[in-house]
Amino acid sequence: MLTDIQIAQAARMQPVSEIAAKLGIKEDELEHYGKYKAKLSEDLWERVKDHPDGKLILVTAVNPTPAGEGKTTTTVGLGQAMAKLGYSSVICLREPSLGPVFGVKGGAAGGGYAQVVPMEDINLHFTGDMHAIGAANNLLCAMVDNHLQQGNELGLDPRTIVIRRAMDMNDRALRYTMVGLGGRTNGVPREDGFMITVASEVMAILCLAADLNDLKERLGRILVGYTYEKKALYARDFGAQGAMAALLKDAINPNLVQTLENTPCIMHGGPFANIAHGCNSIRATRLGLKLADYCVTEAGFGADLGAEKFFDIKCRMAGFRPSCAVLVATVRALKYNGGVPVAELKAENVDALKAGCENLKKHIENLAKYGIPVVVAINRFDTDTEAELETVREVCRACGVRVELSEGFARGGEGVVDLARVVAELSEGESGFHTLYDDDMTIRAKIGKIAKEIYGAAEVKYSAEARREINSFEKMGYGTLPVCIAKTQYSLSDNPKLLGRPEGFALNVADVRLSSGAGFIVARTGEIMTMPGLPKHPAAEKIDINENGQIEGLF
Repeated sequence: MLTDIQIAQAARMQPVSEIAAKLGIKEDELEHYGKYKAKLSEDLWERVKDHPDGKLILVTAVNPTPAGEGKTTTTVGLGQAMAKLGYSSVICLREPSLGPVFGVKGGAAGGGYAQVVPMEDINLHFTGDMHAIGAANNLLCAMVDNHLQQGNELGLDPRTIVIRRAMDMNDRALRYTMVGLGGRTNGVPREDGFMITVASEVMAILCLAADLNDLKERLGRILVGYTYEKKALYARDFGAQGAMAALLKDAINPNLVQTLENTPCIMHGGPFANIAHGCNSIRATRLGLKLADYCVTEAGFGADLGAEKFFDIKCRMAGFRPSCAVLVATVRALKYNGGVPVAELKAENVDALKAGCENLKKHIENLAKYGIPVVVAINRFDTDTEAELETVREVCRACGVRVELSEGFARGGEGVVDLARVVAELSEGESGFHTLYDDDMTIRAKIGKIAKEIYGAAEVKYSAEARREINSFEKMGYGTLPVCIAKTQYSLSDNPKLLGRPEGFALNVADVRLSSGAGFIVARTGEIMTMPGLPKHPAAEKIDINENGQIEGLF
């Protein structure tokens, strides 16, 4: 059996200009990064911005497990299948982070015969967007520390600085650090730390900015800290936003690549959904909607995180009205939610599967609250038995939703054609989409709405620090912002060990942070970390490059 990278390296890619032509993109609207990658210019947006929108399709999933769900694989396969049915379609994905690539989770280019290529480039440096975002973030940090060193004219209290340095790597040793040590010439000593680049506010801003001017204005609104008199200081107070925007002038443009079947993929931005808002950029999705009849995108992790943030943050800010949601599930993941250990997931266990389907039911109920139709995609594995598949079908029928097999991993677009037909059927007519909560609700009310209606919590408990922060942000005029909850992806609760459909639990909010540039409030729950660590045996141990310059071991 071929590995993902072997399949990708055997692909017959078309020049990116040919992929662009399928979407009506002109050669001079491309900024080439080699033969198979290109940036899409602002001139393209100016030409197509008045075109009618196509249908927006969201692909989401049940809570992720070690067994995997195949959300990106299904998204890629669905895009390929739409093309096989004769529809004009494009998929919009996030860019991978080097942290998971070298850690344990893997990349973000799909798998099997439903992949985006060139896979090695995409999963490693791609077009340099991640590096530009990290550089812009760290420039702000350097300017702030330099301001302290040069006399601190603004009176910034170093103990209140809320921004952190960033790097696109899992490195737990950098979570908490001290900077400015070594004498007077090396800066002002203070506590600091790093977050992974995809968790930074600069990443969120890039993904939510409408254009370069909006990007620069948002960068200027990043909260840095407070003066000794408790006055808020922002990046604009340090004169950082112009240089930060200059570093991001190319990164703000979406990237065009292709699937194994030479269908178009726009890939841009990469915030995680457990610690950020988990969606590709608004600019990429807007372009996709203008260039094709169907724009298929995904949101990170399970529907309780990615889909909720896609609807309540991204769609709210951009004015998107999605037409349909595809909920990906696997028999193996549902059995895991039913209590089956990873080592026993290949064996048939209908009783455990029925128990685990409670997780699936909850996600179906949640998605229905947004007013759009839902179809369940069973990402099929060769160990699934017919009895198990029929069990999932029965659950879906009882919930009143359509269900289809998705076999993109093994068969490419042909294995997802039935799902594509259902998606096209359900997307007909006007969208009934609406968000879960209104802007004018208080921050606590928004958190409570998500916790109780989406997660199934009985109550929300706030630390004293979180209560103080919420009160402060509302007094500062930020109470109308949407909420981005940082929570474990493995459970509907904030406890990763509570599988299935937990009920009666309390959601524990440890602290609340203001992302004023991105335009949302972050509520951190449980033990969530903004800088992940590597596992005992990271994937990096298996990755190599041979004497011919060919990368090996990358999935």
